[in-house]
Amino acid sequence: MSFKESPSQFQMIDVSLIEAGSSPARQNIDEASLKGLANSIQMKGLIHPLVVLPANAAGRHALIVGERRWRAAVLAGEKTVPALIRQCEPGEALEIQVFENLGLGMRAALEPREMANAIQAIAERFATRDAAAEHFGRNASWLNQATAAAKLSAKVTALLDSGKISSAGAAVQLEKLAQKNEVKAKSLIGQIEEMPEGKKLSRKTVDSALSAEGGRRKKKEEAPAPEQSAGPATAASTGGSEPLPPWEDAPAAPSRRRVNRHKVERVAEILGMADSDEEEILVQLIDAFLALKGEATSTP
Repeated sequence: MSFKESPSQFQMIDVSLIEAGSSPARQNIDEASLKGLANSIQMKGLIHPLVVLPANAAGRHALIVGERRWRAAVLAGEKTVPALIRQCEPGEALEIQVFENLGLGMRAALEPREMANAIQAIAERFATRDAAAEHFGRNASWLNQATAAAKLSAKVTALLDSGKISSAGAAVQLEKLAQKNEVKAKSLIGQIEEMPEGKKLSRKTVDSALSAEGGRRKKKEEAPAPEQSAGPATAASTGGSEPLPPWEDAPAAPSRRRVNRHKVERVAEILGMADSDEEEILVQLIDAFLALKGEATSTP
């Protein structure tokens, strides 16, 4: 029986009779936030119930959603927790976890790569990307953005895991740069590999390199110049000629007035996007608004 069709039964369940699901989307739980939630549970109890499968032959319930809340309740010393007992199809639990996290709300969102990997795993079940996007109630453009962090190259993934790239968003931007100018991207990756311990590539640096690349392309289309610089981000805008190390913020190219970056990143998080590119966010907001008004969103 599917999750939507299954009846729900509310019950207080002994925490010792609950176990983690077989394939949870969340692979890492931040200890600091877990302690904060445990403190909240000690004061007010568990506000939102867990969702678990019916008990197995051993009398144990596997979690569908709420592993973080369950672990925090154990940490808080709770003996029993409120839970909704629901049935779901094999493999459906992952989808329920993703849909819950797309809603965000009071729960901690999955890390960008965790969300991207989970959405990608679900998307691969469908014959086309359009069909997968429709399954999430979004368009193909959103799906490509949401799964971008699941398609990083092995080299960029290794640099992200080593801490030399500041975020999944910066890694995704680096991959975009490689698509536009492979030579520049390889040069930048080489510099990242040589960075001193503790230094990391910032999102701003990659954004600047992408902006410069876009500017060069536009100039070529309008009036091809005899020569173009194709090196990594430089200090040219400040009058210098030496390239900046990638862990230093390159001067941003002149551009239109931009929205507060924190607001942009927050909107991207709410939309479930791994990348916080303003133009893509605008596309998603327009689609969401049109969908709210009952208008079609399939037109590019």
